Amino acid sequence: MSRSGRALLDREDLRADCASCFGLCCVALPFARSADFAVDKVAGQPCSNLRPDFRCGIHAQLRDKGFPGCTVFDCFGAGQKVSQMTFGGTDWRRAPETSRSMSAVFPVMRQLHELLWYVTEALDLAPARPVHKELRRALTHLDGLTRGTAESITELDMNALRGEVNTLLLRASELARARVPGRKRNHRGADLIGAKLSGADLRGASLRGALLVAADLGGADLRDADVIGADLRDADLSGADLTGALFLTQAQLNAAKGDAATRLPPALSRPAHW
Repeated sequence: MSRSGRALLDREDLRADCASCFGLCCVALPFARSADFAVDKVAGQPCSNLRPDFRCGIHAQLRDKGFPGCTVFDCFGAGQKVSQMTFGGTDWRRAPETSRSMSAVFPVMRQLHELLWYVTEALDLAPARPVHKELRRALTHLDGLTRGTAESITELDMNALRGEVNTLLLRASELARARVPGRKRNHRGADLIGAKLSGADLRGASLRGALLVAADLGGADLRDADVIGADLRDADLSGADLTGALFLTQAQLNAAKGDAATRLPPALSRPAHW
């Protein structure tokens, strides 16, 4: 499937730039002591590992120190947008009165940026041209929402917004996957936890929202498969072909297992822990 490459370049603003962020993922989000996090932390409370310069004090040792959940998270560039645009570069340490509002805006901004990531990718799919006009309209609308005030952002009905955008994304997916020859598997929302899918032909399949936790996808063909919302935690992607996989995110890859033979879309990076 041909891709213009134009939209992929446009997604640079949707990549996390921690140097321009006030450590918002380490403050705004809560986590519970578990296999993913070594301690409990409530929303709005800075993580004890957050340094004065807003960097993580154990970044290179997160997995060894019991914080693998941190290595999986991706804000889609929402952190720097909230820090530098919504709050004009004034951090919550210098202006403590902004801390609560900043922590409330960040999770919503992340959802907006995630939708922007998906819509931008859909615009790069040539077969989805019949819905490109509507997608461009959605992109402009979403981008405008991210540039609103803290109050306007926190008041957004994200469930309704996601529903509207998802209708377009689903149509784009159907048009793109229709180009794949043969019968495509439909595993939308399926419980495939621990499934043995090594070497499976999943090209053009729908895996939207599928539970693929700890599934064996070694050597599987996932080209042009729709994986939006699929749970790939601890899934084995060793040797799998994910080139052209639809709506795959860095967070999904970070949560999975893979190796040097795993083939990835050009917009994503091979996780350091693979």
